[in-house]
Amino acid sequence: MLYKNYIQFRNGVLLTLLTVFLLTSATASSASQEVLFGPDDQLDIKQLVQAVLDRNPSIGAMRSAWQAAASRVDQADALDDPMLSYAFAPETRHAQGQDFGQNIQLSQKLPWPGKLGLRADSARFEAQASEEDIERLRLHLIEVTTRSFADWYYIHEALRINRINQALWKEFKNIAEVKYSAGRATKQDAIRADVESAMLEHQAIVLAREHSDILARLNTLLNRAPDAPLPPPVRLSVAKSVPAITQLRQLALTNHPELKMLLAQQHARDAQVSLAEREYYPDFNLSVGYNSLWNQEEKRFIVGVGINIPLAQDKRDAHVSEKLARALQIKWQIADKQSEILGAVQRAYNRLEESHHVLTLYHNKLLPLADENLQAARADYQSGKGNFLDLVSAEKNLIQNQLNHVQAQADYYRHLAMLANRVGDPQLLDSALKLSRHSQPVTQGETQ
Repeated sequence: MLYKNYIQFRNGVLLTLLTVFLLTSATASSASQEVLFGPDDQLDIKQLVQAVLDRNPSIGAMRSAWQAAASRVDQADALDDPMLSYAFAPETRHAQGQDFGQNIQLSQKLPWPGKLGLRADSARFEAQASEEDIERLRLHLIEVTTRSFADWYYIHEALRINRINQALWKEFKNIAEVKYSAGRATKQDAIRADVESAMLEHQAIVLAREHSDILARLNTLLNRAPDAPLPPPVRLSVAKSVPAITQLRQLALTNHPELKMLLAQQHARDAQVSLAEREYYPDFNLSVGYNSLWNQEEKRFIVGVGINIPLAQDKRDAHVSEKLARALQIKWQIADKQSEILGAVQRAYNRLEESHHVLTLYHNKLLPLADENLQAARADYQSGKGNFLDLVSAEKNLIQNQLNHVQAQADYYRHLAMLANRVGDPQLLDSALKLSRHSQPVTQGETQ
């Protein structure tokens, strides 16, 4: 009986400890999310992009690949391990009148001068190419994050517009009911107001689902739970100025990490060509030893040097031809990539210009006209000069122009993000967007 009570007591204590541990873990996880984004904050693009670069696991994977490539540099310019050999003559071990015969030798292989340096150069440039691949991924993540941020802004504005217009349609319904009770309108006006309100409610449901989808997409970039809360976004601002297209082209050819990666690979291939040409020259093998098999003491200490004889010229010719072909391949790839990047910069710039014109048109003309048209239709309906259909048409026109204006704002930012990626300069998004080249890696326990 006492043993049974002890077992129950022990299980109760273990269950209590486990519960406390789980609650503490959940609280710590929740606290980490609150530290990442405060509950009363507004989400800005710099804050979001930096968080994605710090937490996204793909950056960690690419960084590990770069560290592995960088570690090969010290391996490439290191000498081979020295060789120690030992031999003895078994028959002399117990032979009377003879010394025990032994042969000890230490040797070190030394490559032809310049080979080690060329191997290190090739590994160093390959590591640089891997580092630029991280920058390419960072640019891609910045564009994807910025486009998602634009979606986050659009969905919040669309929900806000929807709430305002639902309240407005309730007001229109009240006006129609007052006019109907006074005999100055038909019941159909109030019914139409109900229909439009119901359609806005349906639109709100669709927007709420899109809100959840965008939230999940952003949290995936942040390596968080899909439904983890995010603050509402700050208002999008149009860039004050964008460099001229000629300057953007030059920036792209200078800064783009894909070109830098290919240039680093070209330098690595050039080093490999020079290394293949050095294979026509022999390597050395220095040795020192002691051989007690010689009867004379002066002959026992031995110092020697050996070389390999590079007779297989066809093999070395083929090796040089292979490296030259691969170096030429990289040069053609660089020329192709330059043309591809310049075309992408031009297309992104054209889309940005179009977005700017559309945004200006909605801001300066279409939106004010739609608002003025609604106010006139509302005044005419209240005074009895206009009909309810004109009011419905004016309100729908205003809603559509409001949504189009917000969409134009989001499109402008999406195309600006695309241009920044094509140019290879994230500061085009915001002059304050000065992100560290390599964010500190996040440990496995800090991903949530």
